[in-house]
Amino acid sequence: MNKTLFYFSFLLVFVLSTINIARAQGLENETVFKDYDRIPGYKKLKKNNPEVFQGNKKKENYFEGWYFKMVSQDDSSIMSIIPGISLSENGEEQHAFIQIIDGKTAKTYYYTYPIEDFSFSKEKFAVRIQNNYFSEDSISINIKNDTTSITGKVKMTNQIKLTKNGEKLNIMGWYKSAPFMQCYHGVVSLNHDLSGSLQMNNTTYNFDKGLGYIEKDWGKSMPSAWIWIQSNSFDSPETSFMLSVANVPWMGSSFPGFLGFFLNDSIVTRFGTYSGAKLQLDTSSSYIIKITITDKDYTYYLETSRDKAGILKAPVKGAMERRIAESIDAQLKLTVTDKNGTVIFEETTSIAGLETVGNLSTLSK
Repeated sequence: MNKTLFYFSFLLVFVLSTINIARAQGLENETVFKDYDRIPGYKKLKKNNPEVFQGNKKKENYFEGWYFKMVSQDDSSIMSIIPGISLSENGEEQHAFIQIIDGKTAKTYYYTYPIEDFSFSKEKFAVRIQNNYFSEDSISINIKNDTTSITGKVKMTNQIKLTKNGEKLNIMGWYKSAPFMQCYHGVVSLNHDLSGSLQMNNTTYNFDKGLGYIEKDWGKSMPSAWIWIQSNSFDSPETSFMLSVANVPWMGSSFPGFLGFFLNDSIVTRFGTYSGAKLQLDTSSSYIIKITITDKDYTYYLETSRDKAGILKAPVKGAMERRIAESIDAQLKLTVTDKNGTVIFEETTSIAGLETVGNLSTLSK
């Protein structure tokens, strides 16, 4: 075999292998973010599916990120991975990123990539950042630099979506349609099973038979103040809870708004400012936050606290310039009563996500 034929054969094998990998990852119909192509039908896809990439036409003052939380079966490994993009206020600084927090050590990592390395599927939620792939049913990580090596794949199955009678629900209620919101929120999977593992340097994170959760945010900036609480690591199987309370800018002023859900016994209940629910916040203790939420059917009592937290980057006018503290091994006691005061759920977990950011007094006006 002459050299020309050898090199041609090698190149053909390499190209076919690359195509097969792309197809296996579900991005066979992908587009690079910077191309700004017109995508027929994508506007409708975005409107009905907040989990898909929303910023395909954005060039400045914008961020978008997905939050993947993974907990091993024996609770020995807890990790959250956040892929996303950041476009500064004037658009001069643009990059894709992958942010990681180890829930046990509170160590955090932030990896940046050229914005041209970010691509997304035109048909569903699936994004790629260089050699790293993220979707609602799997993630594949291949990060290597001078100090870190993170590789592996984790699959997600048996996802529980935010639905009612088979109809997809939006966690924001009617606020999802307000065109001037500072930040939008979406829930991708309330709870799902995991299989696979990640290798970080010399440590293996085994997520076989573990539990996962996925949500996302997009917009211009995160709020000036907020509390975020989430857990799906309760003793009762397929139980999940999330609450987000924030100081929401609104037509030249602001108000304390909140949204959340409770999944238990195959029933999903949404609550929020938009549903007429009421929230009471007690931050008088320097250690424990107490929250009571009352809607027409249930009352939720929360007590939460944390010991340690990792420092994450958060967006301000699109740029990842803010630093916030997050714990994903916080304590959470959740009690739920019906309208007659009967306790229908009461459990405590030590694997809860908790963020408390800014002046919390603005959240209890």
